[in-house]
Parts: sequence; structure tokens; C-alpha cells
Amino acid sequence: MSTADTTSAGTGTANATADPHTFRPTVIDLGDIQLRPWGRALTLAGGTVDALMAAAADPEINRWNRMRTADPAGAEAFLDRCDASWADGRSAAFAITDAHDGSLCGTSALRWTDRPDGLAMVGYWLMPAHRGRGLATRATAAVTRWGIATAAARRIELCHAIGNEASCRVADRAGFPYEGTLRASYRHADGHYFDEHIHARLATDPDLD
Repeated sequence: MSTADTTSAGTGTANATADPHTFRPTVIDLGDIQLRPWGRALTLAGGTVDALMAAAADPEINRWNRMRTADPAGAEAFLDRCDASWADGRSAAFAITDAHDGSLCGTSALRWTDRPDGLAMVGYWLMPAHRGRGLATRATAAVTRWGIATAAARRIELCHAIGNEASCRVADRAGFPYEGTLRASYRHADGHYFDEHIHARLATDPDLD
């Protein structure tokens, strides 16, 4: 799990359409899992709002991510923010879903940190039942390829708290080399700032496949 916030939204959909650095809603099919855009139109097994509330209730997800979906109002606000961000191409939040039963496996998301320069950040989390299967690695690699191919991302960064060893393994396996440590760079839910490792992948890097 990693620290990408996918809630920022902007204005000017018409202008975003002309910008090559624009994320456009799509479904990324990986066979056993599908990456589907978060938003009001998304339907998940057991209910989309309930799935978001379950994610917010998981201690491990909450440890590393700023979850604001603990109640129905928060979950619905998240979906609205995702729709707004998709509309102007500013960020791309995908639900990782089981292709067979439509249940939520997790999230993988991209957002621009310097849109004109093609600089983006990727983040992810997984529901407890779906950890240890390599899904975060596969989803991160797929979203990264998609962002480079369809939105001209030049550099995609991945940051995680230095204590999050599982996320560090995801970064390495997804082809994001370690570049250094950011001091007191991320504020956790408890209000404290933590150091993060920064990994990054360039559009010019060779594909892992």
C-alpha cells in the first residue's frame, strides 16, 4: 500500500480534453482482475459504499492511507471526487475488482503532481483477503503502462512510509527503482509526519516484460 491521494479535482473539462496529459476513464482487463474507474457508476458486489466503508475499517489500510470513507457520506463524497477528477483528467482512481464475482480487491490510482511536465504519482491498497497474491504489483505495473501510453506520463513516482516493507517490495517488483528517502514528508492519520522512500519509473525505462 502506498500514499497517493486521488481526491483532488479541478475545473475546465473542455481544456483537459485538449491536453495530452489527461486521464480518460477506461477498464483495464487483466484476466482474473479488472481495474474499473471509481465513481458513482461503479457497481461492486455487496455495494460500492459498503466496500469503501469496509476498506476504511481495515487497520492496515488506515495505517498507511488517508481514508475518508468510514461512513456513507464519506464514501459517497469520495465517489463524487473521483468522478470530478476523471472529468478533468487530473487523476485516475481504479477499483481493483475480481473478474468473477465483482468484489473489491483494492485500489490503484494515478494523479498528476506536475501535469504540464508529465510527472505523476501512483498509489494502491488491497483488501485483507486479497493480499499476498501479487495483485498490487500487477495493478501498479498495468496502471503505469496505461498512464505512459495513453496520457504521455514522463515520470511516475511511488512513495511509501519507510516502515511499509510490503509496499517497498511492490515498488521493486513493479519496476520502480529506489531513489532515496524523503524526510518527514507524509502526515499519517495520527497527525505525525513520517519519512518515506521514493521510487520512480520513467517512460524510457525498459518494460519488465
